[in-house]
Amino acid sequence: MHIKTSTQEKINLGFGDYTCNWGTHICGFYENDADREDMSLGFLHQGDLEGDLQFYCPAEKPKEDFLATYQRNYPDCAEHTQDPGRFQVLEAKELYYPDGTFSPSSMDKGLNEFYQVSQQHGRRNVRATAEMVWALEAIPGVEHLMVYESRLNYFIPGKPWVSICLYNINRFSGAMIMKVLQTHPYAISCGVITKNPYYQDPDQWLRTNAPEFIV
Repeated sequence: MHIKTSTQEKINLGFGDYTCNWGTHICGFYENDADREDMSLGFLHQGDLEGDLQFYCPAEKPKEDFLATYQRNYPDCAEHTQDPGRFQVLEAKELYYPDGTFSPSSMDKGLNEFYQVSQQHGRRNVRATAEMVWALEAIPGVEHLMVYESRLNYFIPGKPWVSICLYNINRFSGAMIMKVLQTHPYAISCGVITKNPYYQDPDQWLRTNAPEFIV
């Protein structure tokens, strides 16, 4: 089933027979390891088969567990996880708060630098997915997580990039899940992807919730 999410080329999401278009920001909700792995492993393996660059941040388990699971599930592609030209796998601290503080501005800078490097040799499709449970820890600046999520809607459109941000609905509050919905134009729940009616344009969301972060 195709969900039209932009005017760019189609991407096979690798789960549920879904396709959408590049340049899309999605939140994925899960309740258990099996749900999470259906989305993340399917998404990344499809990209691996198609020669995309996989950018993944595990948080429920150490990255070594993810790598072992991927290699076990897809033995023909096992060695690909060791190739930085195919896979970039970072722990949450490495990606989101390397100096101990989470900063939306630092994330903007880091993602732009990563994207520029990824495109040095021509157009390269990027599949990014991250498990967000790290944000439940008492990390300085984590209160600005939704600012970062909202501002991704400036960064992603128009690029050969799809991000799936994975949220464990058993661990995040209902109020937080509503903020997640407000900052992602598309959502996956129970394996079904839909256009999200609660989404707010980043100009609107930031003006209401964090005007000091308006670009």
